[in-house]
Amino acid sequence: MDLQTLSDKLEIQEQLARYARGVDTNDFELWKSVFTPDALIDYTSTSSTLPVSTRDDMATYLEQGLGKMPMKIHYITNIEITLDGDTAKVIAQFFNPMQVPGMAEQSSCGGYYYHDFVRTPNGWKSKNLVEKLVWFINRPAAA
Repeated sequence: MDLQTLSDKLEIQEQLARYARGVDTNDFELWKSVFTPDALIDYTSTSSTLPVSTRDDMATYLEQGLGKMPMKIHYITNIEITLDGDTAKVIAQFFNPMQVPGMAEQSSCGGYYYHDFVRTPNGWKSKNLVEKLVWFINRPAAA
């Protein structure tokens, strides 16, 4: 692996860490910084009532929903990055334990993130994210 490839992969992994920290600390400006301004985000596998949305619309939705959770943490692991010039396909697993308001028991879910990253003047950014939920324990009734 050459130095540029290594550097690109490390930068993309850093973006995934920022994604998780942004959501978990309710820093949705940080979360938005992972994406291009025109990015599309698809969380429909988690909630059938949630449409595919733009970065800014999704940040507002997340702030209104996840921002109320007293506890949440995203672990992003087993990251696979396939580089092709100034684009990259990324597959990463996630595990998310959380405390949902109004629920006594802890909930948790896991699955895969599928990102399409692009190299921009401001570094690597996700242009498209599709979340594929694999499992959910103690799923909230409205999700």
